[in-house]
Amino acid sequence: MRPTELIRSRRPAAPLLLELDLTRGVLEAPASTPLDAVRTRHTPVLRTVVEALRKASTDDRVVGLVAHVGVQQPTLSQSEELRAAVADFRRSGKATVCWSESYGEMGPGNVAYHLASAFEQVWLQQSGEVGLIGVVAEAVFVRDALDKLGIDPQIGQRHEYKTAANMFLESSMTEAHREMAERLVESAMDTIVSDVAASRGLEEAAVRAAVDQAPLMATDAVERRLVDQLGYRDEVYADLRARLGDVELRFVERYGKGLAALAGSTPPLARRTKPVVAVIQASGPIHLGRSGRSPLAGPSIGSDSLGAALRAAGADDDVKAVVLRVDSPGGSHLASDAIHREVLTLRRTGRPVVASMASVAGSGGYFIAMPADVVVAGAGTLTGSIGVLAGKQVTRAALSRIGIERDSVAVGANAEMFSSQRPFTAEEWQRMEDSLDRIYADFTGKAAADRDMPVAALREVAKGRVWTGADAADRGLVDELGGLSHAIDVACDRARLRRSAVEVRMVPKHHLLERLRPADNSEHPAAATLVGGPGLLPALLSTLGLPPYGVLTMPVTWRLS
Repeated sequence: MRPTELIRSRRPAAPLLLELDLTRGVLEAPASTPLDAVRTRHTPVLRTVVEALRKASTDDRVVGLVAHVGVQQPTLSQSEELRAAVADFRRSGKATVCWSESYGEMGPGNVAYHLASAFEQVWLQQSGEVGLIGVVAEAVFVRDALDKLGIDPQIGQRHEYKTAANMFLESSMTEAHREMAERLVESAMDTIVSDVAASRGLEEAAVRAAVDQAPLMATDAVERRLVDQLGYRDEVYADLRARLGDVELRFVERYGKGLAALAGSTPPLARRTKPVVAVIQASGPIHLGRSGRSPLAGPSIGSDSLGAALRAAGADDDVKAVVLRVDSPGGSHLASDAIHREVLTLRRTGRPVVASMASVAGSGGYFIAMPADVVVAGAGTLTGSIGVLAGKQVTRAALSRIGIERDSVAVGANAEMFSSQRPFTAEEWQRMEDSLDRIYADFTGKAAADRDMPVAALREVAKGRVWTGADAADRGLVDELGGLSHAIDVACDRARLRRSAVEVRMVPKHHLLERLRPADNSEHPAAATLVGGPGLLPALLSTLGLPPYGVLTMPVTWRLS
């Protein structure tokens, strides 16, 4: 080795300044296919970021964190989880800075600023704005268009707050729909204002006054103490280097992968000395069969695949607790009920099961979370929607107008009950109404048992109504508020384990070889990685707002922004 190389090899590694680029948003779960991995290769994964920041807070080499947020904002629930991780990182005394060209450009920037306010310093480009303008819930109604086209929507709902089909049935918000939407935006705004005020050391009244004047010019945002410094990216980094010295930059997710690689180099026997907390992801609409992924609708939850993952965790002696991470608007009642049973079966092994609700866990998504020992949700999670809907669109007249005719023959009095060629008969409609009543009774009865509530009390907060996590906690539908990291802490506490003494492991592991490996039986871990699921047609229907997955679907026909 040459002398210069020897000197270089002995030179201490430069301090690390972690970078968090959220301009492409944040993923709830890692990519499950090679194509998705390519498409999302520059988008950080929420749990990777949170875990990396937790580790970095005790890493002496890491001296700070700088984040860049853009137009593509995380959800409010994701922002809460990131804020909690940033707060833990800040408590270690390390520098934290968030910057943006604009927190909302000619549009809302509520969540972007909500996240930024958790950092020690908030920077804004001089030409930018703070779009903390308030939360709006919008709904689209196509009933009048359907009437003009000759399409007759025949859909039943249980009960008045189950408004997912209102876009087809109504021309504007019903009284119940408006009441629910108003409370959702109020609760979301309460969370944003409270968090911003606490982080920035302001009175809530001052934050609400700023909201009513927003979007705020950069200088006004500084005067209102919402922003600390005005500057461009080069000025942000120059200031950090002046404070921290000569630093090496590293993306948070790359730092997290480095930690994973280091852990992977540990001898297998050493790894197995740690008890495991298994995290099982449940993302997308729920249906019977295998989980899958569509290019239009994203991931989906197959009851066979998720059930196999839960069974694999229950059969693994290393697994001492399970966290079921739910990010789902629901779907099939039958599939949800099958998964519900698997959760109860897993609990009977003595392992604590904690449900962690992500951005959405409603209807069937709530159904599969409610049997857990503890249900954890974010304050901004959309949950509840304990209700049922089903029906069809009668399209014969619309198709006839453009020259398309269909004919059929059938055997059986109700063979054409669900045909789009004709309306329900009175007897068929009553059969469907009876089915909706039966499913609603099953849903509310099991929810009441799982939540240890009288059925009458549960039904008062059911009726298909969507709640924020904060309001759901007040009404006993969830137990605690927090993100995935908090849910893991709860699981450790329930299993009487220290967080530092456990290995947090994804089940199943989505490695290519695991996917190719044949399963020996329905309880083999490889069975959880088999891919199937619905094809392109359900994805297209879902895109058009038609719920193809089942009666426990919660399409969000309004959006919060």
